[in-house]
Amino acid sequence: MNTENIAALLDSEEYVVRLDPKGMYALTRDFPNQIRSAISIAESAALPSGPAKPDHVILTGLGGSAAGGDFVRALFEAAGSVPFLVNRDYFLPAYAGSGSLVFACSYSGNTEETISAYLDARKKGASIIVVTSGGKLAEMARQDGFPIIQIPSGQPPRTALGYLLMPVAVACMRLQLIPNEDSEALIAHLKTCVDTWSANIPFSQNPTKKLAEAHFKKISVIYGLGSWQGLVANRWKGQINENAKVLTFANIYPELNHNEILGWVKANEQGVAQWVGILLSDGHESAKMQKRAEVTQKLTEQICEWHTVVTPGETLLQKMLALALYGDFVSLYLAALNHVDPENIDWINILKAELSQVS
Repeated sequence: MNTENIAALLDSEEYVVRLDPKGMYALTRDFPNQIRSAISIAESAALPSGPAKPDHVILTGLGGSAAGGDFVRALFEAAGSVPFLVNRDYFLPAYAGSGSLVFACSYSGNTEETISAYLDARKKGASIIVVTSGGKLAEMARQDGFPIIQIPSGQPPRTALGYLLMPVAVACMRLQLIPNEDSEALIAHLKTCVDTWSANIPFSQNPTKKLAEAHFKKISVIYGLGSWQGLVANRWKGQINENAKVLTFANIYPELNHNEILGWVKANEQGVAQWVGILLSDGHESAKMQKRAEVTQKLTEQICEWHTVVTPGETLLQKMLALALYGDFVSLYLAALNHVDPENIDWINILKAELSQVS
């Protein structure tokens, strides 16, 4: 299928959503409104009594429920007053205790690892805030008297980034652990992004469609040009894996220049017809970081076709969410080209069913 044919397909919204019965595309377009709703919910939620300033903050969760924690961690790394950790395990680190503020995040409220970590946090005497749509986690928090930030249910967790991110971010802003964000400017910025990348914007003017076409039937690597860019690269990886049902790989500068760069030496002998590389950047990285990307791309240009995505935005949160939203659209257009239902997670459900038999 040539570029002209792909462009014609992706310029038809009917084609894009023909295998999307759960409305993943519509949920992506509605992301700015989700952000507004999530902020409103978080601003009216109760906060825990306890130390005015915790020793550290831990968010415990898995998959889409932990993705928001990665973004909040970047906000803390940029301007936070205490450390912030994202925990993806059944138990908290040994140092967690009465000085910890723990966000237990599970969209469904039934994630077994998060429930286990919640019980561990309770045992250690931590202050806990639960972010969930319901389930067993909400039930336990009510019984134990911990604050619950209840978010709407009924959509795949990976489409609920706003609901899983903003309650944590806003709570931390209210606790004066990170600076406040202009919510109206954030929402307006994301609306502009949606209007730029939606299916009604033709292929010739739509960079997300062009990047989906570049991915089609190829294996990609997604490199973040810095710390927060790397966490967004990981978000892209998860979205492409889950929505488009294909493998892609993510890494981060400068770390990849100390190991993965040598993997390219023989990459053209690994049976991959064409590698595609995507560099995620905000356009203002240091000269050293820019040189790393430049040299890496020059060394691999005979093996890998490179594309650069520069995120729009003024604040760090604007940039991260815009860049993540860009990847969401790419993954959905790629799902359409791959003839798959972007919502379907049959293989994950098989795994969960098998795990439920293990005591």
